[in-house]
Amino acid sequence: MPEFKVDRDVIQYYEKIETESDRLDKGTARLEGERTREILRQHLPAPPARILDAGGGPGAYAFWLAGRSYEVHLLDVVPRHIEQVKERDKDGILKSAEVGDARTLDFETHSMDAVLLMGPLYHLQERPDRIAALEESLRVLKPGGVLICAAISRFASFMDGMKQGYLFNPEFARIVLKDLNEGRHENPDMDPRYFTTACFHRPEEFEEEITAAGFDLVRTIGLEGPAWLLGEFDELWADEAKRKDLLAFLKLVETEPSLIGVSAHILSVAKAP
Repeated sequence: MPEFKVDRDVIQYYEKIETESDRLDKGTARLEGERTREILRQHLPAPPARILDAGGGPGAYAFWLAGRSYEVHLLDVVPRHIEQVKERDKDGILKSAEVGDARTLDFETHSMDAVLLMGPLYHLQERPDRIAALEESLRVLKPGGVLICAAISRFASFMDGMKQGYLFNPEFARIVLKDLNEGRHENPDMDPRYFTTACFHRPEEFEEEITAAGFDLVRTIGLEGPAWLLGEFDELWADEAKRKDLLAFLKLVETEPSLIGVSAHILSVAKAP
């Protein structure tokens, strides 16, 4: 296996922040979590299928899937995330949880029914690294196996900056300009408000990389649509009727090409030939 460089800024960011373990339980990230679980329910094979959650962080989706009787293997490049997973998994509900890199998977060829790449493809800035992660996923998948992978929209920091008021901060404005022009998100001062090293994709760029790695693309969706920009989101989410209506409307427009890039996260489903 080739040796790949790990971006230390990414490791340091996740080692320091205290919110990643429960991020999907707060604010508009609840929309991200709910919509992702909906896509997983639609496209994953039935349990007890064998799933690799590569770059699975502290295990938000891994534990949810294991609770649905899947055999789940989790790996993440951040040691703190794996420590948090093992602290939580006292009953051994996960089949395995190890520090690892999505570009060099320590799993046998054709050994997985599904692979999740919910973070690696936007923390690998260089295309060859992203292709390597996709090709490794393809290698470990059984023929016909499912890949579900996430990207961050090229326009996410621009829209978030408008919503949060950061856009008029000269430091953040410089970050946004690089995002828009190059798709390279860099936070040289390590301000935790401004995320960490990442690649921000246009939808068509994301799809091209998936197919270039050898996958058959099934669909690409805008995960949150424009709803992540809503004001008073907590109040809306707490209203069950409004929450159901919102999710129903988002499902209607999730594959609309002119709206996919408005979503903070882009999700693609693909299959191994």
